[in-house]
Amino acid sequence: MMEFDNSTILFAFSLTLFAGLSTGIGSAIALMAKRTNIKFLTISLGFSAGVMIYVSFVEILQKARTVLIADMGEVAGNWMAVGAFFGGILLIALIDKFIPNVENPHEIKRVEDMDDEQKKKRKLNRVGMFTALAIAIHNFPEGLATFTAALTDPGLGVAIAVAIAIHNIPEGIAVSVPIYFATGNRKKAFWLSFSSGLAEPVGAIVGFLILMPFLSPMVFGLLFALVAGIMVFISLDELLPAAEEYGEHHLSIYGLVAGMAVMAISLLLFI
Repeated sequence: MMEFDNSTILFAFSLTLFAGLSTGIGSAIALMAKRTNIKFLTISLGFSAGVMIYVSFVEILQKARTVLIADMGEVAGNWMAVGAFFGGILLIALIDKFIPNVENPHEIKRVEDMDDEQKKKRKLNRVGMFTALAIAIHNFPEGLATFTAALTDPGLGVAIAVAIAIHNIPEGIAVSVPIYFATGNRKKAFWLSFSSGLAEPVGAIVGFLILMPFLSPMVFGLLFALVAGIMVFISLDELLPAAEEYGEHHLSIYGLVAGMAVMAISLLLFI
């Protein structure tokens, strides 16, 4: 079983808390701004996707392969890494599959869409009731990803936390808009959206406590490959399509490339 000191665990938890509570930034944008800053959100979403895709393939999946090959041998280790990677994709795909779009916090809404939503108050009441549950389900694997990475590599944990925090900003917008029009209360919409981000650190801690008795190099290798798959799926299925919805195709690609470049440089600095 692998052991970690208290300072490492506290640091990993703090990063996860930071990433999760960034939904409050998106909520504030939705409730205070008159219009969505389309260019900023497009570039941010693309940047976040670039960071997550690059670090998943170049760093996380490679670390998983190295650990699993050392523990199980070259053939079995490679097969396990690949299997866990696609298992992560399957896990997050199933989560998205079984949460209806109307309650899915990754379905992006604009601030200016509030007027249109007001016509659907009955539907939004249901949305408001299920939003917290939907976020908890979606954010659990993201919190586990940040927490697991930070435990073994603090620099990698910071990079993942920042990428997830960026992608949680439009998620906060998507949550606060329907809650506001379901309740008519801006403060309640903000605090529910802000508090919903707690699902991420709570999920990380619960996952860690469940896995702690079984933590070993092989388990960490499997977790890393699983996390890589989850992050690639989130990037391709949620972040890039969301950026495209804002109608700024080239900005999303520029953000994607910039995210990859920043991640590549930051990894090189730690060599």
